[in-house]
Formats: sequence, C-alpha cells, structure tokens
Amino acid sequence: MSAPESPAPSLWASLKEAVRGTEQDFTEAPVGRAILLLSVPMVLEMLMESVFAIVDVFFVSRLGAEAIATVGLTESILALLYALAMGLSIGATAMISRRTGEKDPDAAARVAVQTIALGGLVSLPIAVAGVLFAQPLLELLGGSPWVVEHGFRYTQILLGGNVIILLLFLINAIFRGVGDAAVSMRVLGIANALNILLCPCLVLGLGPFPELGVVGAALATTIGRGVGVCYQFYRLFRGTSRVAIRRQHLHVEPATLLAMLRLSGSAVFQTLLGTASWTVLVRIVASAGSAAVAGYTIGMRIIVFALLPSWGMSNAAATLVGQNLGARRPERAEQAVWRAGFYNMVFLGSVGLGFIFFAEPLISTFTQVPEVAAVAVRCLRIVSAGFLFYAYGMVLTQALNGAGDTHTPTLLNLVCFWGLELPLAWLLTGPLGMGPSGAFVSIAIAFSVFALLGVWVFRRGRWKLHRV
Repeated sequence: MSAPESPAPSLWASLKEAVRGTEQDFTEAPVGRAILLLSVPMVLEMLMESVFAIVDVFFVSRLGAEAIATVGLTESILALLYALAMGLSIGATAMISRRTGEKDPDAAARVAVQTIALGGLVSLPIAVAGVLFAQPLLELLGGSPWVVEHGFRYTQILLGGNVIILLLFLINAIFRGVGDAAVSMRVLGIANALNILLCPCLVLGLGPFPELGVVGAALATTIGRGVGVCYQFYRLFRGTSRVAIRRQHLHVEPATLLAMLRLSGSAVFQTLLGTASWTVLVRIVASAGSAAVAGYTIGMRIIVFALLPSWGMSNAAATLVGQNLGARRPERAEQAVWRAGFYNMVFLGSVGLGFIFFAEPLISTFTQVPEVAAVAVRCLRIVSAGFLFYAYGMVLTQALNGAGDTHTPTLLNLVCFWGLELPLAWLLTGPLGMGPSGAFVSIAIAFSVFALLGVWVFRRGRWKLHRV
C-alpha cells in the first residue's frame, strides 16, 4: 500500500514559507505554489526598492526647494544607472536560473562570481566620471547655482559609490535566479531600515550626529545599501543560501564573462530604451503646460506604484522559465508563464477597475488644484483601461528574458515605444488637439500592442530552444 499523500499547505502556511524562505525545488513543485513562493518575496522586494527615494525626499524636503531639486536631478542621472543595473541583472538571472535547473551548483557559483566581477568592472568608470564631473552634470540638467555649488556632494557620493547600487541589484538577481527570493527581500529590508534610521539623523543632525543636510541623505542611503551588500556577501560565502561561493570559484572565466556581456548587452539596451522613452514622453506632455506635467506626474506615480507587485510576479515567471528550461521541462516553463500571466491579469484588472471608478477621490488626496487634478484623473482612467493587456505583456517580456532571449523584448520595446507610442503621443497631443489625454491614449495603445505582439512571439516557442 502506498503512503497517503500529505495535504497541500494552506495559503497562510505558504505565505509564511515564502517570506521566511523555502527549500522547495521549483522544477518539481506544483506550478501555482511555485509562483506564490517566488512572487510574494519578489513583490515585497520591489516595494522596498521604491522606498529609498521616498525616504530621501521626505527628509530633504525640510531643507527647502533647492535641496529637493538636488535629489530630483541626481535621481534622473541614477535612473540611467538603475536601467544599466536592471539590464545586467536580467542576464545574471537567466544564466543562474538555467544552471540551477540543470542541478549544477558549481556552475551557478562560477556564474555568480563573474556577475560580481562584471559589476565591479562596470562601476569603476561611472565612479570616476561621477566624482570628477558631478557639477557639470548638474549644470547640464538645469540645476540652479545653489544646486551646482552646494548639492554636488550628494551626486558625488551616490555616483562615486555606484558599485554598491550595482552589486545590490546584481547579487539579488543571483539570489532570485537560484530561487532564494526571500534572501533578496531580506537584503532590501536591512538596507531600508538603516536608511530610514540614519537619514533623519544625518540630514537634520539629531542627537550626536552632525547636521549634514542633503549630503547626509546620500551617506545614509549609501551606508544602508552598503550593509545590505555586506549581508549578501555573508550569505554567498557562508553557504547559507542555494548558491555557495567557494575558494575554487574565485577566478575570472573569460568565456562566461563574454557570454554574460552578450546576454546583458541587449538587456541593458532594452531597459535604456524603456527609460528614455518615458523621458521623451514627459517632454511631449510638457508642451501642454505645467498643469499637464503635474497631473501626469501624479497619475503615473500612482500607476507605477500599483505595477510594482506585477513586476514581482513577472520576475517570478523569469526564474521559473530559466530553471525549468535548465531541467529540460519547457512545457512546464510555458505553463508557469501562462499561469503567472493569468494571476497578474486578475490582480491588475481589479486595480484598474478601482482606478477607473475611484480616480477622483484618489487624486484628491494628492492635489486640490482643479487643472492638475483633472489631468491626473484622465491619466489614471485612460492608462488603467489597458491594465489587462499590461498584465500579460509584463510577464511575457520577463519570461523571454528569463529564457535568455533578450533580443526579442528589446525589439518589441523599440517598435512599440519608439516606433508607435512616441509618434502617436506627439500626433494626438499636438496636431490632433487632444492635449495631454493624447499622450495617455498613446500609452494604453502602445502597451496593448506590446502585449499582443508578446503573445504572438511567445506562442511561436523559439524561446524554448535558446541556449544560455
């Protein structure tokens, strides 16, 4: 007689396991459970990543408009660094997850070492340029004389210490690739907690701490992230995670490094295309006036925050695709993607309905200026109308990246955002007289087309044959 099957864990038990960390083999676990165990900590990780800038602005706002401008202008530079880090992370996750699925922990550890080495190499020229040219950069971005003269130290610290930002992203990508999503979440929890504690102390000079103003915010953020990186190294070298780096792994493998560069190069271009398209879109909206820009900013901040959980679920799909392709189970990889897409559709569809019906009271909590509120409400309603499409588009894009096919999402970004969204936004906003609503319509159309093309490409199945 065979032993009776143990009952499936309850939802609450699975949630606790997801946050605490799990030893589950994601190539064997039920697909729905695997998605839950990976996506919950990834969602929390994404939410915590967004907290850094919010904390800095919150405390720096006590110092006046010029200090806030310093943070804002530096964030616009860091957006490019984040795009670079995310692109490199895509390549790292694809390679690590594939080796994990192949049940080759030594190969996964060697890829992890190459990932860290790549982060160090890339960060060096950025650090030098950031320290030497912080003032000219701020001046180029339109910073006031006060920002250029007094705020450049903030920019110098963050760009000079960019290796910490890159390593935080890249090592967390390693943990996600092997399935240790809870470790990535914990790293950002530690970094955020320290930043929240140190930021008011160093900015405002509380207790025994010196009053450093805007520079204090940069130091607090860098220290918080730095401690997070130290914890990452602790987990990697102590062997307390699914990937353990030993002395024999500590050497550069040119072939692996070149393969990662080829894979990540396209992914970096992919993320830069997306980041730059938003910058151009803001410029198009600006042609309708300051109220349009303010309304757009409020509406899109709410939308981006609502999309963070979806990015977490999409990252879970990428890990599952990589691991299952490594285990030579492409059908299971495909099943995981469609299931994750459905879950994402249910979530985003519900959020979208809420935004459509309750846009006005939600926007009223951010602004009472009628002209700004009207634009923000239209932004929220029009963009949310495409949430059902976005849900699948986000998951399918990350799934292709997780398979190592970074070229296809890059091409989709180029066609849909630069070939369709931006020209359409210009046409609708200006010549056709729709004002800022034209830009919002272009976003909804472009993302919907992006999702439909993603479905077509994914169904063709060539990603299953991609070698990493």
